Amino acid sequence: MKIQQIRNATIILELGAHRILVDPMLARKGALPSLRVFMGRQRNPTVELPEGAREALESITHCLITHCQKGHFDHLDRAGTRWLRERQTPVICTPHDAAHLEKLGLNVQPLPEGHGNPKPFLGGVIRTVRCTHGEGVVGRLMEHGVGYLIELPGEPSLYLAGDTILTSTVSDFVLQHQPQVSVVPAGGARFDVGGDIIMGLSDVLEFTRLSRGIVIANHLEAINHCPVTRKELASAAVEAGVASRLLIPGDGQVMALV
Repeated sequence: MKIQQIRNATIILELGAHRILVDPMLARKGALPSLRVFMGRQRNPTVELPEGAREALESITHCLITHCQKGHFDHLDRAGTRWLRERQTPVICTPHDAAHLEKLGLNVQPLPEGHGNPKPFLGGVIRTVRCTHGEGVVGRLMEHGVGYLIELPGEPSLYLAGDTILTSTVSDFVLQHQPQVSVVPAGGARFDVGGDIIMGLSDVLEFTRLSRGIVIANHLEAINHCPVTRKELASAAVEAGVASRLLIPGDGQVMALV
């Protein structure tokens, strides 16, 4: 297994002969609006795609979407939609997102209904896990989406947490399944009001304590409502004694995991 961090939540999974693009935000720096009004109006993304990203995209065989409605452009933006539509790349998603993505002209392959149940996926199985993309008033306005547990023959089990805070649902799932590799959002995103809508420092550290596997932190330093930096997360991981299992890749970095 190889995982390439592209930018924000966008990654490329290399699983055997398959190269899976996850949650593509492919816009140029500053092409998308700010996600804050009163506490910084810097446009998004705040950084360009890393060098070599366009070339890496050319070998993609599939795309996997965790959530995409209600304006969540940091997981599927217009540039990502156009790229998928032009190539008619198979797009795997939940039944909830299927009709929306079909209207965009994408080659949609929805998974069967049912959280937690194993479904056929590229010669192995995939399960969906409910996300909680914030709580309270803000949470009621959000599109919560799913995470995915992917288990393919000959590959480490892989949990893509999606955009979620650390809930009992997520904690219990990790304790039960103990994925060998997990990718979690770590930017501590929040709007001008309300609490975090994805994991921040404390949630990521606690997740890493719960997991016995490797944890990869992404959703960092690319969107203007994500204050957590790679440097402070790395420092907190050392202090918490989990730095050996918490990987914090830079944009463009490829990690080989066996």
